[in-house]
Amino acid sequence: MTAQDSATASTTIAVDSRPARTPGPVAAPDPRQGALLAGLGVVAFSLTFPATAWGLESFGPWSLVAVRSLLAGVIAGVFLLVGRVPLPERRHWAGLAMVAAGTVVGFPLLTTMALRTSTTSHAAVVVGLLPLTTAALSALRTGRRPSRAFWAAALAGAGVVVAFTVQQSGGALSTGDLYLFAALLVCAAGYTEGGRLARVMPGWQVIGWALILTLPLAALGSAAALAAEPVHLGAHGVLGVLWVAVGSQFFGLYVWYRGMAAIGVPRASQLQLAQPLLTLVWAVLLLGEHLSPAAPLAAAGVLVCIAVTQRAAA
Repeated sequence: MTAQDSATASTTIAVDSRPARTPGPVAAPDPRQGALLAGLGVVAFSLTFPATAWGLESFGPWSLVAVRSLLAGVIAGVFLLVGRVPLPERRHWAGLAMVAAGTVVGFPLLTTMALRTSTTSHAAVVVGLLPLTTAALSALRTGRRPSRAFWAAALAGAGVVVAFTVQQSGGALSTGDLYLFAALLVCAAGYTEGGRLARVMPGWQVIGWALILTLPLAALGSAAALAAEPVHLGAHGVLGVLWVAVGSQFFGLYVWYRGMAAIGVPRASQLQLAQPLLTLVWAVLLLGEHLSPAAPLAAAGVLVCIAVTQRAAA
């Protein structure tokens, strides 16, 4: 529609009589791409514990968590500003707060505290239960009920992971287990809510706004923690904090939430069954920990369980 006005002539309006275009159908998410993105997230997450162990060589636990959140929040802010992303709708802020509490603050803080006394292999015991916990919380949150075959494969995969990682740690429970179990619950809640939000907004915006929510707290926490805890900068420490900030906190969660939006929370969560085994591989390569000969058998069992969960109706 066009209009032209003049102080001395009457207004002439020309109307476009062509029928309005109806919007085409929204393209359905590509399950293969979703599985690939979620898999990339798992690889990024698998490096979190070794990178945290490196970061603790230079920083205290509170400093490490605060600095990683601050760096990730600054990166997220830059992306949101450059992309001129509008503020989320008011109804989404509660969900974003849940994502922030679970994945930005809770899980990093609790696992960092646990890794002061636990090895990466022992910490992987609880992380191996994360897929099952995420699927259960997702079922409660959304009202969906995965099939019996899905649950059987999920339980079997969790059992394989737990048995393998407990054997790796000698069967003894560390004093950090309470931290790890708490981290398991808050992270599963954050994953579930983030997967739901990623269906209505891009995954990078989900984690981006969650990081922005915690940015003031991260800035204040960094200033206070760095003043209270000794810092001894080294190559491992710097690389560790950079990875947990950029690789785990931002990139990993970005591709993870996109993957969950495409293939669903229950199926995506089962890809994390491979995370403890990947973490053990990184622990050998980066931290020099010993890997049991049982690893190939456990890896094969987990891969079978992942294949079943991906095919089962969820």
